[in-house]
Amino acid sequence: MQTKNRVVRMIFGVVFALVLAAASSPVLAKVEVKHELGTAVVAKNPQTVVVFDYAALDSLDNMGIEITGLPKASIPEYLSKFNDKKYVDVGTLFEPNFEKIYELRPDVIFISTRQAEVYPELARIAPTVYLTIDTSDFLGSFAANLRILGEIFEQTEFIEAEIAGIEEEFAAVNAKIQELGAKGLLIMANDGALSAYGPNSRFGVLHKEFGFPPADPNIEVANHGQNISFEYLARINPDYLFVIDRAATVGGSISAQQVLNNDIVKSLNAYKSDRIIYLTSQVWYVASGGLTGTKIMIEDIKQVFK
Repeated sequence: MQTKNRVVRMIFGVVFALVLAAASSPVLAKVEVKHELGTAVVAKNPQTVVVFDYAALDSLDNMGIEITGLPKASIPEYLSKFNDKKYVDVGTLFEPNFEKIYELRPDVIFISTRQAEVYPELARIAPTVYLTIDTSDFLGSFAANLRILGEIFEQTEFIEAEIAGIEEEFAAVNAKIQELGAKGLLIMANDGALSAYGPNSRFGVLHKEFGFPPADPNIEVANHGQNISFEYLARINPDYLFVIDRAATVGGSISAQQVLNNDIVKSLNAYKSDRIIYLTSQVWYVASGGLTGTKIMIEDIKQVFK
């Protein structure tokens, strides 16, 4: 009888210890993120982070968050520290290395438009958060993305201060541009070819948030812009010509400066007034929407005041 009682007491003691341990274990706080592609439930302050969106990488770097893996093929110069071998290369912007990502056992994966098609596969590996910039509302979507990161990593005060500062910068630049009374045109040089982008394009931030009146308000809206000729440039003859050099970002044999080095361009008002502005192409083309990248964009546009 005494032996039986001892066994009962031992069992009771083990069960009680397990219950006590479970009760005292911390419950991980989680954040539910609803985005265009679905919903992700992410534990706060995730430790193993994989990032495919360079804008998110930029902002996380500003927040002091250490990441584990990223695609290294097209890293912008200002994020070159992530070329270090301690960061795992997880594929390209369009072709993730699923096996490598699975091996990392990430707590969260951040993606953007270029990975939208493979979202289901990534979401099966780990909670996957889709962050993108709405070209019709750059500042609104920029702030929304930052607030998601701020909530996940519990840095809301830092994020709100950064958003406020950038919004003030945009407002100040916009006010000065209105005083100029000049019109602008944004073009992309792509290894010899030219395309133009207007207010409703992926680079509409130039006209909407920065406030530059378009030299041509009727530009065709297309992902790769409206194909144009040098004769088109002569006809539109913008006061300011903003240039993105795609070849400098993804590789090519002809630079934007070489493409625009001809007599027609030299006849433009923008050329004669030294108002051809070469934008920081890596930011505008592949990494817009991060904290440092957005500040670089602001500095690019401020060149019109020099």
